Amino acid sequence: MMKLDKFTKDKPYLFFLTSAIFLTLMISVLVGTVFWMAYPTVSKTGIIEFIFGTEWGKEGGSYGIWIFIVGTFYMTAVTMCMAVPLGLFTAIYLSEFAHSKVRSIMKSSIELLVGIPSVVYGIFGLFILKDYLRDYVNPLISNTLGSFIPLFHDSGGSGTGVFLASVILTIMVIPTIISIAENAMRSVSQEYREGSIALGTTKWETIQKIVIPTALPGIVAGITLGMTRAVGETMAIVMLLGNTYKIPTSIFDTGYAMTSKILNDITYHFANPEVCSALFGIAAVLFIIEAIFIGIIRIISSMCSSGGGRNA
Repeated sequence: MMKLDKFTKDKPYLFFLTSAIFLTLMISVLVGTVFWMAYPTVSKTGIIEFIFGTEWGKEGGSYGIWIFIVGTFYMTAVTMCMAVPLGLFTAIYLSEFAHSKVRSIMKSSIELLVGIPSVVYGIFGLFILKDYLRDYVNPLISNTLGSFIPLFHDSGGSGTGVFLASVILTIMVIPTIISIAENAMRSVSQEYREGSIALGTTKWETIQKIVIPTALPGIVAGITLGMTRAVGETMAIVMLLGNTYKIPTSIFDTGYAMTSKILNDITYHFANPEVCSALFGIAAVLFIIEAIFIGIIRIISSMCSSGGGRNA
């Protein structure tokens, strides 16, 4: 009782507790609503058929989202193949080599990219980047690699597709990777660097063997958060991926992402409970995928932290 009286008199504690409870309730309501709305169609179709089926709205009210899942992961994989090296190398430069004034200018520019609405990126990709990639970059990659790697074969088209969407997504997720990775590397104690150099190692060897391993949990966090943004991005993807109901066979093919399907269909089928429920089912699967990513990042970060602590 005395403990309760003490807490009720502690106004800052009550304020923070109320905020935490309110946020927890909001998240619970949001997640619960998504799964509740998804249940009718998912239960009718069957969870296996819903995830791995390739027919959407066929007779009998069966819905399968495998094409949307593959399209999403295909696009995300291509994005991360470009974003991870670019983001990591830039973070290393900013953390270890850049002059303070250069770092300040570059960080301000990177932070500016975060605030640009996704529709602006979509417009840039559609009206500026699409024709350039289609006429110059796509043929170059296709002629160089497409002859022996089907993944890079370009069969021609309007220019929209996985590659265009991935290039724009790369620009969108790179700021997240750079900011978090650079902060993680700069948080590594200067004593570690000085001790390593005092033992005769070069600056690059110090970065490789001391800075990156110590900052690895933060680097992994930045990469995973960038990946979650790529998976969950909507507006730019609707404009650039092509929204074709098929599984892409090359990086230049069009496709269909999970978020694109939700946005494209929700307006037209809002009054149809069955289709609406199926779209909520896509949202539920998307939520589970994001939750798995976050779980993976926590496990990897924990393992890296434990390893880093032992190594230090």
